[in-house]
Amino acid sequence: MAEQQQVIRKIIHIDMDAFYASVEQRDRQELRGKPVAVGHEGERGVVAAASYEARRYGIRSAMSSVRAKKMCPQLIFVPGRMEVYKEVSAQIHAIFHQYTDLIEPLALDEAFLDVTQNKLNIPLAVDIAREIKQKIRAELRLVASAGVSYNKFLAKVASDYRKPDGLCTIHPDKALDFIDTLPIENFWGVGPVTADRMHRLGIHRGDHLRNTPLSLLVKEFGKAGKLYYDFARGIDLRPVQPERVRKSIGCERTLERDVNRQSSVIIELYHTAVELVNRLKNKNFKGTTLTLKVKFNDFEQITRSITVTKELYELADILPLAKKLLKEVRYELHPIRLLGLTVSNPHEENEHRTEWKQLAFPFAEEKW
Repeated sequence: MAEQQQVIRKIIHIDMDAFYASVEQRDRQELRGKPVAVGHEGERGVVAAASYEARRYGIRSAMSSVRAKKMCPQLIFVPGRMEVYKEVSAQIHAIFHQYTDLIEPLALDEAFLDVTQNKLNIPLAVDIAREIKQKIRAELRLVASAGVSYNKFLAKVASDYRKPDGLCTIHPDKALDFIDTLPIENFWGVGPVTADRMHRLGIHRGDHLRNTPLSLLVKEFGKAGKLYYDFARGIDLRPVQPERVRKSIGCERTLERDVNRQSSVIIELYHTAVELVNRLKNKNFKGTTLTLKVKFNDFEQITRSITVTKELYELADILPLAKKLLKEVRYELHPIRLLGLTVSNPHEENEHRTEWKQLAFPFAEEKW
């Protein structure tokens, strides 16, 4: 039997640099070259995005506005304009579609592109990435970073590697060497909490992760452990999926003031549940899992979830479950700053997914 020919995918990850803040600086000349935060200033405000000038002071998204202002007194706050960002994102995607229709959006400001077979028959994926960056700069006066590799994990890592305005290619035959020295914090899906747990296991870099038994990773991190095990070996079989099935709908409310009285918390929970139900009905979405998110006044955050057999869509079903989850939260001496509710786990999900087979190392020489 003839050996089945396997194709090495050519994947690009495009990530707009400081997208919301950059749009504001583009549209308002007086903001250019200055530290800018998109968000609301004040005691209850949160930074939604920060310009690179602001990031030099350590300011990051999700930081409280009060803390950001202390770190950079000259920080300029501007309100977000989501409709404008959506319009610009559509213009960016129009550029992507000049090369391929295999586009998987992750957010308004980033996406994966599969250019293995592209519309212009350009042989090198890095040339496509370079052209896209140039067109975004010339047509939209914005800056993007791009990563190129043979799977989504490495393309994502590559796009972060030389930010801002970066272009990085991780060739298949260099992937393991690159992964070996990659800090564990830079692995996709490894946040601060997971990184700390990794460190306690003696895992600080990619080579440490690859030398950790699968059984230990699964024991410590569940299903994600298998994903980390594969990533350490340069393996990511997930295809670029142009049509993504919505798997959850949620909402969050930062409260006008911190609350810890039961009656006040219940009222805020009710308003959050009403907003969630409106969103569910607008999107005609139903799910069987409800998740409560609570952020306390010291910014510690917890979540609690419950799964039921009945689909969640009506306030009469969601609010009692939300109250049940809230009973698991001790907030009497730990006031609440933010409440969030999410419905997920729909009954009908897209099970028809393409499966790509990955070549084993070493790879044949391939131009990128």
